[in-house]
Amino acid sequence: MRDFGSLITAMITPFDEDMRLSVPEAVRIAEHLVETGTDTILVAGTTGESPVLDNDERIALCRAIAHAVAGRARVILGTGSNDTVSTMFMTTAAEENGADGVMLVTPYYNKPPQSGLRAHFERACQTTNLPVMLYNVPSRTGVNLLPKTVKQLADSVENLWAVKEASGDLDQATELATLGCVEVYSGDDSKTLPMLATGAKGVVSVASHLVGSKIKRMMTAFFSQNNEEACQLHQELMPIFKGLFITANPIPVKTAMSWMGFDVGGFRMPLYCMESEEADILRELLERFELL
Repeated sequence: MRDFGSLITAMITPFDEDMRLSVPEAVRIAEHLVETGTDTILVAGTTGESPVLDNDERIALCRAIAHAVAGRARVILGTGSNDTVSTMFMTTAAEENGADGVMLVTPYYNKPPQSGLRAHFERACQTTNLPVMLYNVPSRTGVNLLPKTVKQLADSVENLWAVKEASGDLDQATELATLGCVEVYSGDDSKTLPMLATGAKGVVSVASHLVGSKIKRMMTAFFSQNNEEACQLHQELMPIFKGLFITANPIPVKTAMSWMGFDVGGFRMPLYCMESEEADILRELLERFELL
């Protein structure tokens, strides 16, 4: 398995004034992320507005960013959906278009049982030689991927590499890490340090768009057993971690990046711009962190 590092950024997707994909600005954002500590860029995840990207747009993003950051960062393409056949198709396409790995979200809305999750992920893993990260986010999908199911999967396929664990349950995260069958990554910025303490490898971050260098410092401090510095940075960053979820992700982070000079464009509906009160809170937060 390739080394994807400790800081994976779930990258936003920029659009132009006509709401078309802006590949040049996506490359510019990717360069910014690499310069501020990102080890791996996750393209077309939920933060990248994956529900409103078509397959051609996902492939175009993957190809362009993989070329731009080659030799400096890895690229993971979000290829999961709630349709197994579509997931298999996109997972194959990722390997053909420069991705270093893929991320498969638990199928949403149709709420398969654990046996269905296992069968779905097995089929997808078998279509590629790339390392596979699973994404467990029950608050969005309505289904929780259990550690025992992950262990069964890891025993049946060779390329299952990691789980982005966003259940919010530290007991479950600890159980998963204890099994030792996959790398575990926090799926919530605010739980990064607690998750590291349970055995996690790193984080799939949203806040790293804004404070990637400090997040990397926090994790480096923890891995160096400098717990005091790690805790201090965790506490310092908590307002950013929480503020970026004042409304539905990726609305706050994309708004913040726009204020910071990136031409990210708007949101494809049904996402929408921030309420004025929320925007005021976010702007005050960015000013406090000297990001504007």
